[in-house]
Amino acid sequence: MENMPPEALSEVAAYFQALSEPTRLQILNLLRQGECNVGELARLCGFTAANISRHLTLLTKRGLVARESRGTSVYYRIADESVYALCDLVCGNIARELERTAERRLAFSQPH
Repeated sequence: MENMPPEALSEVAAYFQALSEPTRLQILNLLRQGECNVGELARLCGFTAANISRHLTLLTKRGLVARESRGTSVYYRIADESVYALCDLVCGNIARELERTAERRLAFSQPH
């Protein structure tokens, strides 16, 4: 991000904002196993098709998801697989922080 103009930083922030909603992360995780249509994703996520469509529109706009029309259905797939490396990196950082927190908590609960 070094030396990026403010406009470019705004685009980076919008990308991260697309990843900041749990339902969208759930959708991305489901698409990791293969393409799905809105109805399939709605059933798997436990939300309405309208809700899932709204999330898919944003993910498509940000270039994370691609859509393909087939007859009367639209199928979605991951457009940029690098999002999984980013999410795995963040999940690893969170797991390590939780371990450190648990270790600190344990140290305070030990009798001295």
